[in-house]
Amino acid sequence: MEWEVVIGLEIHAQLRTKSKIFSSASTAFGAEPNTQACAVDLGLPGVLPVVNYEAVNMAIRFGLAIDAEITRKSIFARKNYFYPDLPKGYQISQMDHPIVGIGHIDIDMPDGTVKKVGVTRAHLEEDAGKSIHGVVQGSTGVDLNRAGTPLLEIVSEPDMRSAKEAIAYMKKIHAIVRYIDICDGNMQEGSFRCDANVSVRKFGAPEYGTRAEVKNLNSFKFIERAINIEVERQIEVIESGGTVVQETRLYNPDADETRSMRSKEEANDYRYFPDPDLLPVVVDEEWIESVRKTLPELPDEKKKRFVDALGLKAEDAITLTASRSLAEFFEAVMEASGGEAKLSSNWVMVQLMGRLNKEELKLADCPLSAEQIGGIIKRIADDTIPNKIGRQVFDIMWEEGGDADAIIEQKGLKPMNDTGAIEQIIDDIIANNTAQVEQYRSGKDKVFGFFVGQVMKATKGKANPKTINEMLKAKLKQD
Repeated sequence: MEWEVVIGLEIHAQLRTKSKIFSSASTAFGAEPNTQACAVDLGLPGVLPVVNYEAVNMAIRFGLAIDAEITRKSIFARKNYFYPDLPKGYQISQMDHPIVGIGHIDIDMPDGTVKKVGVTRAHLEEDAGKSIHGVVQGSTGVDLNRAGTPLLEIVSEPDMRSAKEAIAYMKKIHAIVRYIDICDGNMQEGSFRCDANVSVRKFGAPEYGTRAEVKNLNSFKFIERAINIEVERQIEVIESGGTVVQETRLYNPDADETRSMRSKEEANDYRYFPDPDLLPVVVDEEWIESVRKTLPELPDEKKKRFVDALGLKAEDAITLTASRSLAEFFEAVMEASGGEAKLSSNWVMVQLMGRLNKEELKLADCPLSAEQIGGIIKRIADDTIPNKIGRQVFDIMWEEGGDADAIIEQKGLKPMNDTGAIEQIIDDIIANNTAQVEQYRSGKDKVFGFFVGQVMKATKGKANPKTINEMLKAKLKQD
């Protein structure tokens, strides 16, 4: 506990443009290697890059979504380094004048508090190609399809103090870029990845410790594990009398360790200078306001509405707004149910998400529509069926399809509405369980659940729980 962890993240979000940031080449994923790199991407003599207008729009959208400063005159620069997958010998990026300036992200903490994490900047840049290992024996292949793909690099302040905070921050960024539709967030395809700057210092120390950068992390699980492993390594180095070296490291999930990749470069190592082929990007107020009008309801706004207007618990609202698709599905279920917000939230979070997790399916692959689930909830809400039968209807619907009303009718799932028959069952149960009756009448209210269970068992779950409760209470009060 004497060590404080300091974390900053650099997130690379691939922008959802159809063409690359400085050329008309396609950005579609999965093409044959080296079939989507044109002369501009390769930096061949005589070519000139042209900025993709839509990439700039998307960067502005992100800046507005995090309440950040939008730079009125941003400048592209050349970042010079030599690597096999960088055909030009430099990467076009932004250094001193990024498109997005200082902003912030609010993350929800487990104790219910909200922590503000600063965003230093977000700048536009082109992606490099990709080195391919293991295809040709003894050689490394290079696929330049990604070269020139537009990226938004989002750089945080070193405000996070644990791996869990870092994951919460990254998930929030992930949600935002998907809400505003600038990135598909597909981590498996490399559309959303992260570098973590990690250091440790003694609690109360005024200066940050020496940081190491853990590169190219592309899953929340690996990011959390890599940060924790790196923290343990740095503490062990210091406590053993050594010194942490500023360097770039890679995380090996198979060995569950980070390993040194190269010494950490500084900005001057890259010899940044303004790109002579690209004019500054000048953004005026009219442009900014036109982009602002395209913004959807953002996660925090939606969460507040779910709590204030729909009466949901804060933790449920956080879960439901974690992704735009889930939030929209919940609202469609609620509409189909006739406005049953709390029932709909419970069914989406527990019944639906539980089944999807069990089947290892994504929401997009769900075999049920929001209207189908809403139909079940509507029949629970109007007391046509109890919740238990609703779950049966859900299971049948999942396997066979159909709508709630048809399934209830066809499968004989209509509840038992014969109050005379229910009353007789209750009388028999009370007569056969005198000891429990005396316990209840002596003040042991928990015994009531026993009677409810017995009645539900005798009616095979078809009796309305509300009817059972009312009749049982009336009967048990009688001497």
